[in-house]
Amino acid sequence: MESHFLMLSLALFVFISFKLLFGKRQSKFNLPPSPARPLPLIGHLHLLKMPLHRTLLSFSQSLDGAPIFCLRLGNRLMVVVSSYSIAEECFTKNDIVLANRPEFIVRKHIEYNSTTMTSAPYGDHWRNLRRICTLEIFASNKLNSFLSVRKDEIRHLLLRLSKNSQHGFAKVEMRHLLFELTINNIFRMVAGKRFYGEGTEQDEVAQQVRYLIDEIMSSAGAGNAADYLPILRWITSFEKRIKKLATRLDNFLQSLVDEIRAVKEKGTTMVDHLLTLQETQPDYYTDVTLKGLILVMIFAGSETIAWTLEWAMLNLLNHPEVLNIVRAEIDTKIGFDRLIDEPDTINLPYLQMIVLETLRFYPVAPTLDPHMPSDDCMLAGYDVPRGSMLLVNIWAMHRDPSVWEDPEMFKPERFENEKQKQKLLSFGIGRRACPGIGLAHRVVSLALGSMVQCFEWQRIGEENVDSREEPMTLMRPATPLIAMCKARPIVHKILVS
Repeated sequence: MESHFLMLSLALFVFISFKLLFGKRQSKFNLPPSPARPLPLIGHLHLLKMPLHRTLLSFSQSLDGAPIFCLRLGNRLMVVVSSYSIAEECFTKNDIVLANRPEFIVRKHIEYNSTTMTSAPYGDHWRNLRRICTLEIFASNKLNSFLSVRKDEIRHLLLRLSKNSQHGFAKVEMRHLLFELTINNIFRMVAGKRFYGEGTEQDEVAQQVRYLIDEIMSSAGAGNAADYLPILRWITSFEKRIKKLATRLDNFLQSLVDEIRAVKEKGTTMVDHLLTLQETQPDYYTDVTLKGLILVMIFAGSETIAWTLEWAMLNLLNHPEVLNIVRAEIDTKIGFDRLIDEPDTINLPYLQMIVLETLRFYPVAPTLDPHMPSDDCMLAGYDVPRGSMLLVNIWAMHRDPSVWEDPEMFKPERFENEKQKQKLLSFGIGRRACPGIGLAHRVVSLALGSMVQCFEWQRIGEENVDSREEPMTLMRPATPLIAMCKARPIVHKILVS
């Protein structure tokens, strides 16, 4: 009898949920098309596969190339855009309405209850965080003041590469070295010290933090089922695991802030500046606010830039003709008596084209950060209800054959046309676009140019390097890049003389 009652209750719950989720909303709103009829309770959740950007493109293609469509994911509606014209409509006409972020488990626990610049709701707090990042961290004069840091970290990278490659080609694992470059660059900007790499006193802690960042990055994004079916938060270990990661990360960030606070002489780092603000406005610039800003810097400026460099090197190995052209450009314009410098990169157009083509072909955030409308709005004639989630599939847009000639080919020359640059959306558009675009371009251009200038590069074998991406929401090579490099004469002359 008891089991019969439970079955009836469950059937009633399913029926009511189905009516609430799929009945009223469909009659009230003119929603974009869907690729298949949603199932009760779970909607289209069972259809999602990783990598997410490829699955979303396949849905669009199943709807005759629909530039906008929607999915029911448990208790949420997801609207997906893969058209430049609709994306422009999103972030011009509807920019303020779409300036909010959806709530995710990772953001709640990792990003201090969604109070960081990337996750905070649109409002005064977010505007203040954005102002700090724009004026105090990513402004040109601030980036210029840290040029010596970038050059020094790239020098460290070149020395590491040259260790075994001065007498012939040596095998190198690039992901580890590129992460070391980017994480140390960020930590020196944030805290004034190298954090990671050979020779530091805290390699064990640094290694743990690297694994921690990797774990969080692989869990981030819009692809976890527990964010759409609340019951999964109780019957899976996902949220419990994220809470443990959050505790470990918070302990590390707090120790970093406390360490700098204990130093009597204040420096010029980001944390020093934030601690000064904390003294004048302690109620606003709490330790949580400080840790949130540091967190965004670490995640936006380490793994993502390292992956972009890894993609760039992977494509140079697979396209030796492109590598030969950019090497000739650097040799001709820079010569063999000095290392390439950051101001030089502006006068190396082919190098810049390679960076842009890498960002087109392999955007690290292929669906950008999700947006959430704060009010009902319309896109391309369809209703987008308040509280739904909007994804912009820039990976699909960057490979649209109606916009790009030979979109599946790695062709830096396409950016000889200045208008093509305007179609790159790798850092987003609108008021919630990533403010770190300047730092990313500087690090990628100088590091890539330096590696080409100082070393000969080859694939390990005759076959192309595997260019498949890892099955996750963000985009990095499925297999860590391993290459063969040999020091060029400039290394002996400049670096190790």
